[in-house]
Amino acid sequence: MLANLTPFLLHWALTAFALWVASHVFKGMRFSSTGALLVSALLLGLANAIVRPLLVWLTLPLTLITFGLFLLVINAVVLMLVARLVEGFEIDGFWTAFWASLFMSLLSLVLGAFVLGGTPDFTIQTSPGPGQVWL
Repeated sequence: MLANLTPFLLHWALTAFALWVASHVFKGMRFSSTGALLVSALLLGLANAIVRPLLVWLTLPLTLITFGLFLLVINAVVLMLVARLVEGFEIDGFWTAFWASLFMSLLSLVLGAFVLGGTPDFTIQTSPGPGQVWL
């Protein structure tokens, strides 16, 4: 159980750090407290796991027409959704969310490569391996 909890906590911490850095880089993105930051990071991870794939599927024709660039808009919309749901997290407008989500994606990619290292020990398992059964 703890083996599966460690990658989750690391991803949560990286998301929270990326949100914190983005709030200092973009003046239109603010957190009123550390609690709001942590809840936002948790909810952003949940929204990226559930809401984002649904939006990608619903907008697939538009995404294909724009050669995938519409995914940047979806990222901004998900970030704005999280800001709407979490009290104490404010984003001034769409363009702030757009550039902040792009910045956070790149920062998370770089930090994830260094912190997680891409080793199997820190990979969140999404399906059982060959010959394994989930219970």
